Amino acid sequence: MTASRPTVALVIPVFNEELVLPELFARLTALFDAQPGCTWRAQLIDDGSRDRSAELIRAQALRDPRFRLIELSRNFGFQSALAAGLAAATDADAVVTMDADLQDPPEVIPALVAAWRDGAEVVRATRRSRQETGLRRVGFDTFHRVFGKLIDYPVEANTGTFGLLGRAAVEAFGQLPERHRFFPGLRAWIGFPTADVPYDRQERAAGEPQQTLGRLIRYALDGLFSFSYLPLRLLTYTGIFIAISGFAVGLFFAIRRIIGIETAATGFTTLVTLVLFLGGVQLIGIGVLGEYLGRIYDEVKQRPVYLVKPSRRP
Repeated sequence: MTASRPTVALVIPVFNEELVLPELFARLTALFDAQPGCTWRAQLIDDGSRDRSAELIRAQALRDPRFRLIELSRNFGFQSALAAGLAAATDADAVVTMDADLQDPPEVIPALVAAWRDGAEVVRATRRSRQETGLRRVGFDTFHRVFGKLIDYPVEANTGTFGLLGRAAVEAFGQLPERHRFFPGLRAWIGFPTADVPYDRQERAAGEPQQTLGRLIRYALDGLFSFSYLPLRLLTYTGIFIAISGFAVGLFFAIRRIIGIETAATGFTTLVTLVLFLGGVQLIGIGVLGEYLGRIYDEVKQRPVYLVKPSRRP
């Protein structure tokens, strides 16, 4: 990085966040004004919101040219909105990716920029603590504890979207065309010098979480199937184990029949149990293969990850 006054763009996907946006605008404006050493720009990507989010962002952009609205034609999902923001940050020296709900405090951004200025091309914001409770907290903790042990490529635990990418890292993301995107995994996969900045994840500023439990589960599955062959390997191991077990059981009963220990035809319950067990294993295997095949099908269709809504005519 050679620019003495670099351009730093914030990429922030937004979906039904009209209750949060006023505070987000205020805190980002305060951050920009307090950090004159950078040229700041906030790119807010409206992901087909059904509330007044796009209207509020458009009004803020008219008041402050450092804010910009990118409006998608419909709801494509958080990862697609993130890809749209990265693609639009063509003139930025560094790009900060974050959520709009202020659980990732903007006040941490100067520390991310400082780590980037020190030579890191990828800066991850790592969570020392988080405020979620109940089932969501259990799900997040379980995911981060188990996921790293399942995938073939290491992803730092307790990291998410929040972080910074240098110009080279942003261009590397532009070369990744896949549809089922898992941002932390892709960020780890591209490599480059990396630094970590710890922070405490906050509660939502207002409103309810827009990422439902179902969406979070699908996001976790995208991460697993995109970065691990373990489900396929488990099917192979299970098949080998069942085959060996079946051969051993068959040999056992054959020997009993040969030496005369058992002469009557028995084992109906055992037979039904084995058939049901093997049928269940086969259905699970078909489901796992279907997950991989479905993702291959999506990639082959080559549909765009997102579509941007045309600008309003005056």
